[in-house]
Amino acid sequence: MWKTQRSTVKGYFLAGGQMVWWPVGASLFASNVGSGHFIGLAGSGAASGIAATAYEWNGMFCVLVLAWLFLPIYIAAGVTTMPEYLQRRFGGKRIQIFLAILYLFIYIFTKISVDMYAGALFIQQALHWDLYIAVAGLLAITAVYTVSGGLAAVIYTDALQTLIMLIGAVSLMVFSFIEVGGLEGLQAKYFGAIPSIRQENSSCGLPRPDAFHIFRDPVSSDLPWPGVLVGMTIPSLWYWCTDQVIVQRSLAAKNLSHAKGGSLMTSYLKILPLFMMVMPGMISRVLFPDLVACADPDVCQKICGNPSGCSDIAYPKLVLELLPVGLRGLMMSVMIAALMSSLTSIFNSSSTIFTMDLWKHLRPRCSEWELMVVGRVFVLLLTVVSILWIPLVQAGQGGQLFIYIQSISSYLQPPVAVVFILGCFWRRANEKGAFWGLLLGLLLGAVRLVLDFIYPEPRCGQPDTRPGVVRHMHYLYFSMVLGATTGLTVLLVSLATEPPAPEQIRRLTWFTRGDAPAGQEAAAAAAAAAGPSPAKEQLELSPAPESSPEPSKGAAEPRGSSKLLSTVLWLCGMERGQEGAESPPRAEPPPAVSLEEEPLVRHILNINLLLCVCAGVFLWAYFA
Repeated sequence: MWKTQRSTVKGYFLAGGQMVWWPVGASLFASNVGSGHFIGLAGSGAASGIAATAYEWNGMFCVLVLAWLFLPIYIAAGVTTMPEYLQRRFGGKRIQIFLAILYLFIYIFTKISVDMYAGALFIQQALHWDLYIAVAGLLAITAVYTVSGGLAAVIYTDALQTLIMLIGAVSLMVFSFIEVGGLEGLQAKYFGAIPSIRQENSSCGLPRPDAFHIFRDPVSSDLPWPGVLVGMTIPSLWYWCTDQVIVQRSLAAKNLSHAKGGSLMTSYLKILPLFMMVMPGMISRVLFPDLVACADPDVCQKICGNPSGCSDIAYPKLVLELLPVGLRGLMMSVMIAALMSSLTSIFNSSSTIFTMDLWKHLRPRCSEWELMVVGRVFVLLLTVVSILWIPLVQAGQGGQLFIYIQSISSYLQPPVAVVFILGCFWRRANEKGAFWGLLLGLLLGAVRLVLDFIYPEPRCGQPDTRPGVVRHMHYLYFSMVLGATTGLTVLLVSLATEPPAPEQIRRLTWFTRGDAPAGQEAAAAAAAAAGPSPAKEQLELSPAPESSPEPSKGAAEPRGSSKLLSTVLWLCGMERGQEGAESPPRAEPPPAVSLEEEPLVRHILNINLLLCVCAGVFLWAYFA
């Protein structure tokens, strides 16, 4: 924490670029697996079998794509946020601002709300506390250490919480498999887990015959296999390779080798959710079929207050009924750890995007001290918004919440993913192509999103009166169409307009990542031609030199600062900023970053990459 210099922009938002591989890997895993994962994956397992695991095992490969293909480009470009990368790559401001607002929208309306709902559901089931008190308390603790410590505090607490999560989830897994008689017992008993009250002559409440298959019928199933292979991969690439929450952790690594090591660790850990979350959810259905698998809307309303089904209570039910008292407390802390690690990650990344992409656009000459204050105030603001959002989450009642999450991902993320992929791997892509591709893709996605909200999926046994485009086109197929449309638009518009300038390609694509940084003369010429260049607008991200404490005291005393103020500033890691508060950051180009790796380390990482990919392919093939 001390070494990361949290009073500088790089220290607060990128943990000073000093993280080694294991906290990075643990933090990637903890940021991804929130309390929403425990509740949602177990619920999906209880309702429809193991197919939801495809999301996890897709991520196994995508996190490796991040480390081996995307990260070298981001490191060479020297960026802090993802919208900032696109601003460097394509020039102009409209894409950066457009994306920054979209990212904040996705974070607040999907990630924060779902994790809070899931955590609150758990606390409510276990302690019978008032929802608002529980969530407000959690958010307050979370906000305190995000504000005070920046990314370093978030990553270290994530590492600890990953350990707690693994211990707790594995112990519950062992208890539940013993209870049901192992994997054979689960396979034998799952198909008999039918609720006693259900409509005769209908399939409502019956387990799916393809429950133990990941690849399912391409036309009539809940997760068609072509959609799983292609349509799911596009939002997954957005999440693992271009999402601020994930990339920011990797950028905080000491060097490329440590970032790759962190990604490998996460990829290995992603094998576990099937056994830690999905199968325990299925076991919960076997043990409590009348509660978890209820099929009558009136009965479900009584059990969990949600007429469309109670599969979401599968995991909390298992914890409360199966575990002895001490372990129950451990699982309680697991759920809270999962909730807090996801929330801190989102808080820190949202404040980074708001500060570096939106605030710096509004006030280009602001000082580093001002950016620190704004970043921390924005976290507190997000906390308030999150608490105000609870009534809406409660009203949504979670039954459809996870379907909404996956559908929102499939409607908003493919256009962004495609623009990043083309920007990184195709030199000819330009600003006009990227902008119109994004705009068209997001408009189509928004139309489908609105249709989904207007025409929700009918309950089991009711006639389906939705329009054809919603009824017959699965959201994973729509994701494929959206990706193809965006890609085609970027391609055609880019080829029809002028190619990007050399400074928009240098060190900003896969093929140019090793180029020498622009010389001072070239930078001066570009500045004269095009106004302030992105490099000049960039904050100086090199660590601030250690200043001796005497001058800062001298600077603080004329302001009449009390000991209380000094304590607050120290807590927020801003004790070093006062003397330079008024001066804008020095406009120097960021230092060139080396992508070199030690040969031995590189070989070890590549062998592990091969092992990890083989393990992933074997699991897909075995459970397909």
